[in-house]
Amino acid sequence: MSLTVDQQILIEQRVSNDARSPVVAYLLWFFLGGLGGHRFYLGRTGSAVVLLVLMLGGIATSAFLIGLPLLAIAGCWLLVDAFLIPGMIRADTEALRSRLTKAGITGGPGQ
Repeated sequence: MSLTVDQQILIEQRVSNDARSPVVAYLLWFFLGGLGGHRFYLGRTGSAVVLLVLMLGGIATSAFLIGLPLLAIAGCWLLVDAFLIPGMIRADTEALRSRLTKAGITGGPGQ
């Protein structure tokens, strides 16, 4: 069973309204990246908690020089995330579109 043009338009409108914003993701990365703010926003809660623990553990133990490797790991991770954010947003948007399309085909919520 195929979607009608009206259903496809409604799905695309819903996707554009509900999709994550790259601007918000980059602002969170810039200001709260060390605390995993951008990853929490993008729905990557597990890795956000790991990044948060790395950063807080590194700050707490940096006086003993133990935390410096933790801070270096978190810093490298943040640098890599700057390039991964667009892909995360694209994957999230495609997953949302897929969920809405399936709901549209079955006639469930999301129409």
